[in-house]
Amino acid sequence: MTGYIVAGLALAAALVIVVIDRWQTVCTVKRLDRMLEAAIKGRFTEETFDESRLSALESRMARYLTASALSARKVQEQKDQISTLISDISHQTKTPVANLQLYTQLLAEQPLTPQGTECARAISAQADKLQTLIEVLVKTSRLENGILAVHPEPSELSAVMERAAAQYLPKAREKGVSLTALPAAGTAVFDPKWTEEALCNLLDNAVKYTPSGGTVTVAVKHYDMFSALQVTDTGPGIPEGEQAKIFGRFYRGAGNYQQEGVGIGLYLTRQIAEKQGGYVKVESVPGQGSTFSLFLPRP
Repeated sequence: MTGYIVAGLALAAALVIVVIDRWQTVCTVKRLDRMLEAAIKGRFTEETFDESRLSALESRMARYLTASALSARKVQEQKDQISTLISDISHQTKTPVANLQLYTQLLAEQPLTPQGTECARAISAQADKLQTLIEVLVKTSRLENGILAVHPEPSELSAVMERAAAQYLPKAREKGVSLTALPAAGTAVFDPKWTEEALCNLLDNAVKYTPSGGTVTVAVKHYDMFSALQVTDTGPGIPEGEQAKIFGRFYRGAGNYQQEGVGIGLYLTRQIAEKQGGYVKVESVPGQGSTFSLFLPRP
């Protein structure tokens, strides 16, 4: 009889231990879930959870999430500092650059030697380049930090394609490049203003690097989930080793330094595409030309 009692007590004790262990496990999982939820929403702090009441696993998770939250805050602080710095540079240089452009114009109106005229043109070109660089840097910084928002909505692709092509048609004709916008139909989800700017960046590069007598074509191609605005040129093409680098900030290929530019247009195009849930890619064969495709989500 005593043996049965002992066995019963042992079984009851075992059940109690199992229940307690199960309860502790459930509580631990719930606390871990709350930690992760707080981290996802950006509200996790060291004060939120008392480490003295946590298990070893929870304690390690809390330390990891705390370190991650601190790292994220530092990254955001650095972005804010860069944004502020660029805005300050833009504000402080706006008037000097404008004055430089004005004085260069006045200088060009004076009787100059051929060498002086050439110098005046070079100064004017560099002043324009500096102003463009500052404007693009400010725009890119504000886009990256969410100050300038992208508002995608179902829109006609043909309208943005025609507006962008019309802007570069005079430049293409002046250079002797044939620019053609093929008839297009269909819609995609995008911000018309920002997408036009991204497409203009692609057209600017295509016209710039296509030699006289070459062609640049703008077209639309539809896929299951995306529609693509495609810019195809008959320029020099891009070596395979550089194709993954050209969308980086300030990157310029080894053979591109003879052309005007600051190496940020493709980077901005990629940022605009990603902000809209799309992406940009390039297909190129050296000596034959390139096709840049701006992919936009279909409605």
